[in-house]
Amino acid sequence: MTPQQIAETVGKLVAERDMAGRRLGVQLVSVTPGGCVLRMTVQPDMVNSGGTCHGGVMFTLADSAFGYACNSFNRVAVAQQCDITYLKPVAVGTVLTATAELRETAGRSSVYDMTVRDEAGNTVALFRGLSREIGGEIIPGLGG
Repeated sequence: MTPQQIAETVGKLVAERDMAGRRLGVQLVSVTPGGCVLRMTVQPDMVNSGGTCHGGVMFTLADSAFGYACNSFNRVAVAQQCDITYLKPVAVGTVLTATAELRETAGRSSVYDMTVRDEAGNTVALFRGLSREIGGEIIPGLGG
């Protein structure tokens, strides 16, 4: 299998297993080796006391993109550290897109940047994650 085929196969399995993401309506748009695009519409039950999208919901969307991207090589990886910067409030009904990109790898650790944008293309949050490969394959025998 090519690296792209591996990423797509792993992405489909991750989507099936991601119960939290499914509950939030997260949709897999695309996955590439070290990258991912997810989409989600902010629902009325996702708001904070101020009436805008809860930061934890945006964090979950970005963290999910991080998970898809860092596992796209079919090597089991987990978040070792991550942080998010919220830039703009997000209203109910807004379609958010989280894009994950691999920045650098050193041994078993990799740095990924996730950008969360609204449907107008405005950046609403920036998320950076450090992953750690812990051994094993997402799909044994697939390669990667």
